[in-house]
Amino acid sequence: MKITIRKAIPEDAYNYAMCHISCWQSAYRGIVSDEYLDNMSIEGEQRAERYRLAFTDPGDCEYYCVLNEEAMAGFLIINKSQNDDKFFIGEIWAIYLLEEFRGMGYGEDILEFAVNEVKRVNPKEIFLWVLEKNSRARRFYERCNFTFDGTKTEKSIWGGPLTLVKYVYTQ
Repeated sequence: MKITIRKAIPEDAYNYAMCHISCWQSAYRGIVSDEYLDNMSIEGEQRAERYRLAFTDPGDCEYYCVLNEEAMAGFLIINKSQNDDKFFIGEIWAIYLLEEFRGMGYGEDILEFAVNEVKRVNPKEIFLWVLEKNSRARRFYERCNFTFDGTKTEKSIWGGPLTLVKYVYTQ
């Protein structure tokens, strides 16, 4: 099996939203509230419409479909924007694979793609946020040259108070 990565287009919005929901429900069970995860399915059409609009006018974000043959296997969102000091920063907003594609090396391929795309704007830093309790993702990022920089933020999101930690690309 081989994956391909391409920019998302408005026609991808529904499949992108369904992939988002499925990825979250499997990756975040036991970390994010079950009620929030279970209710994500109810909002599929609304999420698809938000993606449709985002794909039409992405601003500083780039949305990508991760495909196995032509079927959605995951998704990627990166943000290349200027900070207050007018330096470019590269933030990886989302990198997800459906459960059946995890542990096959595809995550590394997607993350490498994301880092290379962000590097094109010569950013001051490349970073991402990860849920503190998501030990699987944290181990993955650490294997891929990201380091926890000590920054934490508490947010009341996704059905409860959660702690996010910042990882910075170190290579």
